[in-house]
Order: sequence, then structure tokens, then C-alpha cells
Amino acid sequence: MCQSGPVPSSESGNSTISRGRSWLDALGPGILVAATGVGAGDLAGGALAGARLKLAVLWVCLIGAALKFVLCEGLARWQLSTGTSVADGVFKSTHPVVRFTFLIYVAAWSFCIGGMLMSACGECAQAILPIGDPSSGRIIHGSLQSLFAILLVRLGGFRLFERMMTVCIGVMFVTVVFVAVLSGPDWADVIRGLLIPSIPHAEGKGIPWTLTLMAGVGGTLTMLCYGSWIREKSRADMSALRDCRVDLAAGYLMTAAFGVCMVILGSRLPVDQGLKGANLITQISRDMQQQLGEIGIVAGWMFRIGAWGAVFSSLLGVWQSVPALICEMLPESEEVSNTRIDPITNRRRYNTIQLLLGIVPACCLPYSLANVQKVAGVTGALFLPMFALALLLLGCTATGKQSGFRNGLLSTSVLIICLLMFGYLAAQRFLL
Repeated sequence: MCQSGPVPSSESGNSTISRGRSWLDALGPGILVAATGVGAGDLAGGALAGARLKLAVLWVCLIGAALKFVLCEGLARWQLSTGTSVADGVFKSTHPVVRFTFLIYVAAWSFCIGGMLMSACGECAQAILPIGDPSSGRIIHGSLQSLFAILLVRLGGFRLFERMMTVCIGVMFVTVVFVAVLSGPDWADVIRGLLIPSIPHAEGKGIPWTLTLMAGVGGTLTMLCYGSWIREKSRADMSALRDCRVDLAAGYLMTAAFGVCMVILGSRLPVDQGLKGANLITQISRDMQQQLGEIGIVAGWMFRIGAWGAVFSSLLGVWQSVPALICEMLPESEEVSNTRIDPITNRRRYNTIQLLLGIVPACCLPYSLANVQKVAGVTGALFLPMFALALLLLGCTATGKQSGFRNGLLSTSVLIICLLMFGYLAAQRFLL
């Protein structure tokens, strides 16, 4: 296994939450999932859904977070019961072409998401600290922040990475929630939207937008990185499952809260539905200054800072975890995938992939990312039904049977719902 930092030494896999451990040790992996999964596209998607469907779809944020919780919990159960990753379990049970096809898929997704994140970081930073004209400022900011993220991961290891992510998501959580409260929503409608499921017609687009909002809550392929993060915490057997369920619950509660707040803001402001990603976030901050009276300037600047925290934490999380994920998927790394020794060859491979991920997507910065965003949306949507299907089938494999891995009736039912709903969304996006 190619890892990004020193692995904590531990003779046993026991990992129960105790009084002697800090809250960051207990909840760290769940916080990383939340921080990486919420980016500019997710925040903007929530605002657009709020503008089109209003507060009636707040319940969707809760359901979306719950579905992602079940997917990640299944990943944790598999890894803790078998000692291998979900990807490794799938690859060992299928033809080698599946591995290489998925690696191509991950490479395409990494390029698209890398370009989107660099552009989003550049846009948000340019809104806070302008450099020259907006176009060149976005390129400079995006490039510098990408290199800064690489340095943080290289020099600080996992411990600094975890603390930086905690700071970013803390800033994001406080500012986005506070600004949503300042926007003055009708709290009776908010409670109704959370507790009474309904889908507005929205000129026939209510169901697609509802599913898009549901899929956007909590990330897509980055959920696989949760496996490497719990290894960093020395969670190695089923005694650690309670820890995983607790930190995932905390992470996805935060994720749901972000989604709810963005839907509220989208319903309260004149959102330009032609904008996407960080451009929309910048426009929302400007609208706040105009629409919220005396508190508008404070709210607008708070939202700018919170949005930057969201996109930079996503960039930092992807830069740290995706190279390790790719290393693990390469055929040459199979023989060391389950060891705690970090081989020099894997370290070099990790560094090379990380450098490519942090530099190559910069070629997208001077151009419009509309097409790249579409490809990233399609690839991300395709992953979710594949993930659900893999968890459903892994219990039938030889490794699954030997380890005792199985999905209960509730987990199986939810995974089938994920497969059907996200499969429908993937087909919709693929055909558009």
C-alpha cells in the first residue's frame, strides 16, 4: 500500500473510542470524508437546486447523506473483515481487464476533477485577494494553491494534513451555517422541507434535479479513500467498526448540514442558473451584499471565506488520497498492498502521481471548464451505482465467504436503492 505519511505503530487492531483519545483521533476519517466530499460543485449544486425547487427538497440532503453513509460503512466492513480494500476485492474476483478499465476511468476522473478544483480554488481566492484581471488571477491563484497543497502533504505527512482539513471544514461549517441563518429563511418551511418529502414539478425537471442534489451530497470516487484513512488510524479488524460508524455519522451529518444550508441560500437569493461551480459561488457572495441589507457585506465576505475553505479542503484531500488510491490499484503493488512498510518504489510512484495530478490539470485553467465539468459529472455519477453493485456482490466472492462479510437486510435494501437511483442519474447524465 502506498501511503502519504507515517503509519501509526500498533500491535493490535483494537480501535475503540476511549477517554484518552482526542476527538480528532476518534472522528478524523469521517471529517476527512466530509471535507473532501464537499467542494465548489456540491455547494453550487445545492444553491441551484434551492433556486429551482426551493425548500421542499431539504429532505433530499438528509437522504443523500444517509445513502453515502451506507456505502462508506459497507466499505469499512469489507476492509475490516477481510484486510483488503474494496477495489482489491473486486479486482481479485474479476478479469484483469476490469482493473485496467477502472484505472483508465480513475485517470480521466482525476484529470477532470483536478482541473475543476484548481479553477475553483483560483476563483474563490481571486474573490478574496484579487491579482490583476480576473482571468489571470484565477490561473495564478489556482496554480499556487495546487503547489501549496502538494508541499503540505509532502512535508507535513498525514498528521498535518488531517489538522489542515479540520481547520478548513471548521471554517466552512461555521461560515456557511451562519450565513444561511442570516439570510432569514421561513423556519416553518425549513422544518416542513426536512420532514415532509415532496418533489416540485419544476417544468418536468423536478426528479432529475432531486437525484442530482442527492448524488452531490458527500462526494463520489473520493469515498474509496476512506479505506486508506482508517488504515492511518490503525483500524485493522472488526473491533474498529464502531469507530468507523461513529466518525462516518459525524462526517455525513456535517455534509447534510452543508447541503441544507446551500439549498436555503439558493432559495433566498436571485441565483443565476447559467453559472456553475466557483463562478456561481462568487456571484452568490455578491448577491448577499446587495440583498441582505446592513449585514450583507459581512455575510458576503464570510461566505467567500467559507467557500474557499470548502474548495481548498477538497483539493487538499484529493491531492493527498487519490495518488495512494491509484498506487494501490496498480498490479505491481499487490504484493505490498497489505503491509505496513512503505516501500521506496511505492513512495516514488506516489510522489510521481501526486506531482502529475497537481500540475497536468493546470492546462485546463485558461479555458472554460463547461465540458470538463460535464465529463467529471458523468464519471462521478457512474461510480456510485458501480460502488453499490460491488458491495452487493462482494459477499458472494470466495474472500467474502471466508471472512464472513455479509450485508444485512437493511444494508442490502439501501444498496439496491442506491444502485437504482444513482444508476438512473448516471444514465440521465450520460445521455445528455
